[in-house]
Amino acid sequence: MLENLHVKNLALIDETEVEFGPGLNVLTGETGAGKSILLGSVQLALGGKYSAELLRNGAKSGLVELTFSIEDEKIKRRLEEMDIEVEEGRVTLSRKLTEGRSVCRINGETVNMGLLKNAASLLIDIHGQHDSQSLLNRRNHLALLDLYGKEEISPLKAEMAEAFQSYQELVKKLDASSLDAESRARELDLAGYEVSEIEDAAPAPGEDEDLEELYRRMTQSRKVTEAVGEAYLYTGEDAQGNASDLLSRAIRALQEISEIDSQGEKLYGQLAEIDSLLNDFNRELADYAKSFEFSEEEFRETEERLNLLNHLKAKYGKTINDVLEYCREKKRRISELEDYDAFLSQLQSDMETAKKRAGQAAGRLHRAREKAAVIFAREIREQMAELNFMDTRLELRISDLGRYSAGGSDEAEFYLATNPGEPLKPLGSIASGGELSRVMLAVKAVLAGEEDTPTLIFDEIDTGISGVTAGKVGEKLRLISKNRQIICITHLPQIAAVSDSHYLIQKETDGNSVKTEIAFLDDEMSVQELARMLGGANVTGNILESAREMKDLAKRER
Repeated sequence: MLENLHVKNLALIDETEVEFGPGLNVLTGETGAGKSILLGSVQLALGGKYSAELLRNGAKSGLVELTFSIEDEKIKRRLEEMDIEVEEGRVTLSRKLTEGRSVCRINGETVNMGLLKNAASLLIDIHGQHDSQSLLNRRNHLALLDLYGKEEISPLKAEMAEAFQSYQELVKKLDASSLDAESRARELDLAGYEVSEIEDAAPAPGEDEDLEELYRRMTQSRKVTEAVGEAYLYTGEDAQGNASDLLSRAIRALQEISEIDSQGEKLYGQLAEIDSLLNDFNRELADYAKSFEFSEEEFRETEERLNLLNHLKAKYGKTINDVLEYCREKKRRISELEDYDAFLSQLQSDMETAKKRAGQAAGRLHRAREKAAVIFAREIREQMAELNFMDTRLELRISDLGRYSAGGSDEAEFYLATNPGEPLKPLGSIASGGELSRVMLAVKAVLAGEEDTPTLIFDEIDTGISGVTAGKVGEKLRLISKNRQIICITHLPQIAAVSDSHYLIQKETDGNSVKTEIAFLDDEMSVQELARMLGGANVTGNILESAREMKDLAKRER
């Protein structure tokens, strides 16, 4: 859940910090107090669009920081897959904002915007009026259905995607294989020439690497030979005054005293060991020199072979394995071209089989969606009834588009009738803003067990509602908040009364500037705010008592 929000130097906010709790967190305040600024700050931290105009007047930089506690093991694993470490059960998303740019960080480490957005999508979901408007687009209806029925539908969608991809590949291959006799002859000649060129060269896997190493040794052989020769001159036994000759003289000199005392014997033994090591060194030096002895003919043959292999790689692939695979592919193509009618017939048959398989997969997916749509719509209707939709009918109709895609061949659309006797019509053509918000809330309530996001923010969920309906919406939010954290910005006391934590957003001025502050309200302060929401500027004793009663009633029903 979202534990902490820290905002600095944004719009009317100088600096504020809010500690959120589990369950239903409600934020209230007078119109213009800055509720939208708070929501905008959260959206910025999650990767929303930024403009330097959002900075507080006179500030050079701003900051938004969100700290989440992570308890869900699935979310922890998905974050770890993004290389995001969950430190002591917490993750912090932040965004520093300047006049020219912004810097995104996760746990203090700078990251790109894409990673910030991906991480945020696992942790929090903001639902505003725009999201309710998404119900107007019927393309979103199928996505909601698939989410609801994901246990059965997701495997079928994966099967459909694989079958459609296979079908598409065969369609493309068949389209690309429409060649006339002259084109086939040209391609056959070219393929035959390329295969002959590769097979005549008979490259072996890894041969080029071995030859490159040999060629390097050959080109460096003169330098190595000269260095080895000079070293042997100073250490070998073939010349006077070298290390071996001088060492032999020293050994002879010490030999006479080696029998006189133990110290002389010890020194003699050490020198004899050095002589033995030097002899071993000289033998290895001689062998090393022989490994760099190449004839001009060997050098020329190696160079020519290496040039041939590099020529093949330049034409047919970056490695010898690529060249050999190219040759195998061309031989397969030659076989196809030599019996072209049979090849086309087989390709056509394969395509028809793939099309049939895609159709069968689409049919299974369609039937699963139809089954899920009936149950999904029924559960949404039940939730809508609890949101004061009386005598309302709602259906989710599945239709076949007559063409395949990776997602099947279906289209889904909600149909709604809000009054008895009215025909069902597309949801987007008849629902008001307030009704859309409540329908979306009903959908969210049904999907509460399917969605993994631990924190939901609702803004303008109370648009166009009041009275009993507002109370119903508050109760629905409270029920959803039993399974996940809800943060709700509202202007309705019926919703604020059922909150687990109540916060007040208000403007303050010192005569020179205006700033927005956010404060946690205890029970008594919450009652005072509820009274203000009920009575406006004229809070009477009766209104205050009504507010207290709303609060007490909400506690008893919790």
